[in-house]
Amino acid sequence: MSHPPRIVLVATSHPGNIGATARAMKTMGLGELHLVAPACFPDPQASAMAAGADDILEHACVHADLPAALAGCHWVAGLSARPRYISGPTLSARTGAEAVVQRPAAERAALVFGRERTGLTNAELDLCHVRINIPANPDYGSLNLSAAVQVMAYEWRMAAGGFDDAVPTGANETLASAAMLSSFYEHLEEVLAEIGFLDRGNPRYLMRRLRRLFNRAQMEPDEVNILRGMLSAIQGGRTRRPGGADGRDV
Repeated sequence: MSHPPRIVLVATSHPGNIGATARAMKTMGLGELHLVAPACFPDPQASAMAAGADDILEHACVHADLPAALAGCHWVAGLSARPRYISGPTLSARTGAEAVVQRPAAERAALVFGRERTGLTNAELDLCHVRINIPANPDYGSLNLSAAVQVMAYEWRMAAGGFDDAVPTGANETLASAAMLSSFYEHLEEVLAEIGFLDRGNPRYLMRRLRRLFNRAQMEPDEVNILRGMLSAIQGGRTRRPGGADGRDV
């Protein structure tokens, strides 16, 4: 797998955006932050906005110019939303992240983000192999700096395979057997007929639809047992009425 990309911020004017960028990076497992001529860093506002990602700020490298910040990198992508009249490849955020992941393990990649108000200059984009554009609302495509970093960090993480401790999908849970489900459906049909909900002489598609409904749930054995218990309780309630154990007057 390729190295995680280096995040490079050029001439950031507000220190809070540097801290928010560090936070965005850490949530997706990125740790290498390089700053080019920041207006104010280090700064308490950066630490406040980092919200626990102070280690990234502590290890951030500050450079006088962009070439210095890109030293050691083999593939560089510049983030830009403005149209340019210079030929060159432009990738979406997703394809750009995939291109980072596909780099050889020996190569280092960098994602370069420009100034909050004006972005990257043409001269700075000339130092990049490709331009990346984050698709956004054409009527309002303005993204906060740290939001743009968060989008790219997320796309990189997903392209890299996500996290090992992702939210469980239930794929490893044991499902109820076909025989167990068959018994449940027979029990269900029996009870529905007893309460008058199902006419066995003219069932139409009721049981077929109910089977489709429960099959979509991919039930586990305990869940089937709960439903069977409910059905048995319904049957028991119909036979144990006031006046006698079987519902008849005595």
